[in-house]
Amino acid sequence: MKLRVKFRKYGALKFISHLDVMRFFQKALRRAEIDVAYTTGFSPHQIMSFAAPLGLGQESNGEYVDIEVNTPISSQDFIERFNACSAEGIEVTDVRLLPEKAVGAMASVTAAEYRIRFREGRAPVGDWQYAFEQFMSQDEILFEKKTKKSTSVVNLKEGILDWRLEENCVWCILSTGSVLNIRPDAFLEAFFAYLKQDMPQNALLITREETYGKITDPVTLEEKRLPLADFGIWVAP
Repeated sequence: MKLRVKFRKYGALKFISHLDVMRFFQKALRRAEIDVAYTTGFSPHQIMSFAAPLGLGQESNGEYVDIEVNTPISSQDFIERFNACSAEGIEVTDVRLLPEKAVGAMASVTAAEYRIRFREGRAPVGDWQYAFEQFMSQDEILFEKKTKKSTSVVNLKEGILDWRLEENCVWCILSTGSVLNIRPDAFLEAFFAYLKQDMPQNALLITREETYGKITDPVTLEEKRLPLADFGIWVAP
């Protein structure tokens, strides 16, 4: 069975890396005595695949990992057993059985939903909400993307799929994945640059609310954006 597991990452554990989250799951699954499948060969390891990694220091209500198990287990049983062995800061909230030929979580990701808030005293100077609407009315939002090996200019506007302003908060859906990946902190950094202001250190409180994939409706042939959990089915006890 291949299971798609949805979990939260919050509190102090938002400061652990993606690699540490992987190690945490490996140990928690063993403690929960969930019969995880292992690879064969000289150095066997648990068969699991995480969706898009979360930025360090960000919280999330919509993280995903695909896990293969040898023994059938209900969704509720998995949730209860894992959470009983987990630590505060990581909580499984949903488990779905994937179809046999389902695409893995990492390859399925196309977008992610975020709420971005400013820490007290670190919002842009002035009426930032009015300025943000002007910022988003531009045809292009150019951002200089730097890596260890090169620097390139990307148009963030192409990857901002939806947005709205809430009280002291920017809600948005950003393109995520291998084709076009827009970081929420880069999005707001570009806004500060538009205002000709320096973004203060640790200015943002970022929460990923959901992670999405695309599916083509077999009747209308239209592409639909769905939470990754909706690609599987709940397994009753």
